[in-house]
Amino acid sequence: MKEVRDFLCKQAEGDLLPWRHQAFAATHFGLSIGQVERLALEAGLLPSRYQRNRNMLTVAQQLRIFCGHVAVIGCGGLGGYVIEQLARLGVGRITAVDPDVFEEHNLNRQLYSSLAMLGQPKVEAARKRVAEINPAVTVIAHKCAYSKTNSGDILQDVDVVVDALDNIAVRLDLADTSAELNAPLVHGAIGGWYGQVSTQFPGENTLRKIYSRAVNAKGVESGLGNPSFTPAVIASLEVAEVCKILIGQGKTLNNRKIHINLFDMEMIELQY
Repeated sequence: MKEVRDFLCKQAEGDLLPWRHQAFAATHFGLSIGQVERLALEAGLLPSRYQRNRNMLTVAQQLRIFCGHVAVIGCGGLGGYVIEQLARLGVGRITAVDPDVFEEHNLNRQLYSSLAMLGQPKVEAARKRVAEINPAVTVIAHKCAYSKTNSGDILQDVDVVVDALDNIAVRLDLADTSAELNAPLVHGAIGGWYGQVSTQFPGENTLRKIYSRAVNAKGVESGLGNPSFTPAVIASLEVAEVCKILIGQGKTLNNRKIHINLFDMEMIELQY
């Protein structure tokens, strides 16, 4: 791969690698865009698409993000925004899990929904969208519902799991399985004007504490509904947690939860 690295270094503009040279290298050397991206980052070059990351992330940290594998369980209101932001951040592998197709009631808030996409699988929409915005990212699409039965296949080699579900019992199963697989879980939930975010690391029991009185209940989304903006806010906070976990820096929300009230513009922190 030395030949490829030498080529990339010659084409770089300072420490930035423009897209046209990244794409040419992939074609010329018979590599994927992702393989070229990794080689560039390993050589200390930053693909130009990430240049606005550079004041908060080093090239070494961008490489850690690219080498990360994040599973997003649920590709609806929360999950669509999470996947979009992970791909733009530069996470190299994203596993997307959702059994559903787009329906008309999804149009008010789900990022990948459109009239043309009605009846189409949500995970396929996510895969196609990521290919358009960042072809260096690999999306592994599972059109199925997450369960303990299939968790071993779905969550194989995952570094971080993102909870974008709307069912409390299933998300508690997901929290337990993530702990068994030694993977941190970033939790997000939404309903109306409100949302919450927390992070559970292996050995912790935060989600069971949060939902100790509502183990068998459905999420509040079914009663409060969701506008267009709440999923975007909570998804952004979840992705910020994922970023900090992947680079190993920053203060995460483990053993605590933040509750966001967008109606009164209040944020409350609770310890667990």
